[in-house]
Amino acid sequence: MNIILKPGREKSLLRRHPWVFSGAVAQVNGDPQSGQTVDVRAADGQWLARAAYSPTSQIRARVWTFDPDEAVDADFFRRRIDSALAARASLGLDSVTDAMRLIHAESDRIPGLVVDRYGDVLVVQVLTAGCEFWRETLADLLLEASGATAIYERSDADVRELEGLLPRTGLLRGANLESRITISEYGLKFLVDIERGHKTGFYLDQRANRNRVGQLAAGRDVLNCFCYTGGFSIHAARGGAKSVVSVDTSADALAIGQENAALNGIQPEGVSTGSTTSLEWLEADVFTGLRKFRDQNCSWDLIVLDPPKFAPTAAQAEKAARGYKDINRLAFKLLRPGGILVTFSCSGGIDAALFQKIVASAALDAGVEAQIVETLTQGPDHPVSIHFPEGAYLKGLVCVKG
Repeated sequence: MNIILKPGREKSLLRRHPWVFSGAVAQVNGDPQSGQTVDVRAADGQWLARAAYSPTSQIRARVWTFDPDEAVDADFFRRRIDSALAARASLGLDSVTDAMRLIHAESDRIPGLVVDRYGDVLVVQVLTAGCEFWRETLADLLLEASGATAIYERSDADVRELEGLLPRTGLLRGANLESRITISEYGLKFLVDIERGHKTGFYLDQRANRNRVGQLAAGRDVLNCFCYTGGFSIHAARGGAKSVVSVDTSADALAIGQENAALNGIQPEGVSTGSTTSLEWLEADVFTGLRKFRDQNCSWDLIVLDPPKFAPTAAQAEKAARGYKDINRLAFKLLRPGGILVTFSCSGGIDAALFQKIVASAALDAGVEAQIVETLTQGPDHPVSIHFPEGAYLKGLVCVKG
């Protein structure tokens, strides 16, 4: 079975980009089912790649291999998994955490598979037709290669619908699994709800950035927006912040945030082991909350903006840009002179250059001067394939208000 591309549409594959869009396909030979492996050929018949076929997605095929002699079978996936785990072992992250991303989809040459490790448990997302086709094989290989005791599946992301797949969650391998796991990060402890938490339960990509905020927080009043379960807040408190206000719309997330504070000896009243930080947890819409803070003439020395994905694709970029500009404009207004704004975008449809322009426009509208003193990105366990720039999704700026 193979798919034939239209003339001139082979260029991206020759550059080893792993996606074949539906508009590039001239014809499909044979009757490949969802997730089955097909050969991809140029209009002149030249063999280009071997890929997983997805009949309903705009990304009609995702490349497994560019080697014509490499078969796609269980041994193929064993080699890919072993390679990814060896790369993680070389990072030295075991000295700071027992939680990390083991498989990062396209960047680890397994498109559609995300695997996060929390202690002895793996949480997986099977997001594409190809990985769905190989789901059971992948689960067996992951358990074997990682030495984990259990695998929990969180294949409930919206992108599965684009692949013609229904959402699915539940225990995939192992037994008697607790829904909440305690992990460590730079000497701090965090609860991870693998059943109901965002994504796989925790934002591992922000690990180093949380630590950096902790380093910047000493003696400062901190506002953490879209705080989720309080990762940035706990690091800021440990770093010696005078106060931390944490804002999120989810009461459940805030409750876990308060548990995380207690787990690390940080109490709301500031009377705790090794901590004099005052903590406040506020359930509110961040857009509304920032305006309310502005109207009340509130101000902070350090503000963290870590919003959810506003623009999954470039098609939503214009609408997302308005949202990013709005929250950054309000944050600049709420910053004291010399204050620090740590602002992020995890939207794939907003690249680093556009994000910087949005933040610059927000500062202009707020009537402030600011300097970018650092740029931040995802952790090294979330690598970016040099052939797949879309993998660089997390953008962060550390700005100082003049």
